[in-house]
Amino acid sequence: MLWALLIEYDGAGFHGWQRQDGLTTVQSVLEDALARLHGGVPHAVTVAGRTDAGVHAAGQVAMADLPDRLDARHVRDALNFHMKPHKVAIVQAVPAPPGWNPRFAAIRRTYVYHILNRRARPALALGRVWHVPAPLDLAAMREGAACLLGRHDFTSFRAAACQAKSPVKTLDVLDVARHGDQLAIRAEARSFLHHQVRNMVGTLRLVGDGSWPPARVAAALAARSRAAAGPTAPPDGLCLMRVDYPIALFDQDRP
Repeated sequence: MLWALLIEYDGAGFHGWQRQDGLTTVQSVLEDALARLHGGVPHAVTVAGRTDAGVHAAGQVAMADLPDRLDARHVRDALNFHMKPHKVAIVQAVPAPPGWNPRFAAIRRTYVYHILNRRARPALALGRVWHVPAPLDLAAMREGAACLLGRHDFTSFRAAACQAKSPVKTLDVLDVARHGDQLAIRAEARSFLHHQVRNMVGTLRLVGDGSWPPARVAAALAARSRAAAGPTAPPDGLCLMRVDYPIALFDQDRP
């Protein structure tokens, strides 16, 4: 039976999502747990989107095949038991709709990037934020972010190793909010290029600290050159918050 899995994990302890020989990844931990429920038979999962090393997830979605004898509660609890002590958990398991694919059926992906903007280094939030000691201008960052909204060629914000067929994406939301000494940058789109969010955040940081005027973000976008945009922000502050589909699958999707 095919199951849709809602997954959360702390990316700090993993070399990204994708299985790699000799390295601990989220995929390898999950597939090893699945194999235990399949009597040791290897089993591959399909995922909504691969995350890089150090990137976290609160709402990753994957699909897995499991024996029919298991119900939703046992799928969740058994996988969580076999994935101990790794910091990854199945939050919810539901039967997958017929013909559903977690990657291609997705209509929106939401990421949030957290910046700790204070002089003191993080202690409680270590590994979950980008520490930027210099003051950041929220209004300027919002003005720069507005330049990136809509459908564009995002070559300037695309990693060299990106395997997407086209650099053209539609960015629906790029919002910058401040909560005390933390900034949250929220990005929503149907799909993203490799490192697109982190490259946009690295660019907006330059705007926030005064190194760039906001209008330079539009110029960087128009240049269609990675060299024209800012640096790649570290993975620590990035979290895949949720993946949305045309139908509600999980409890978090329902009003």
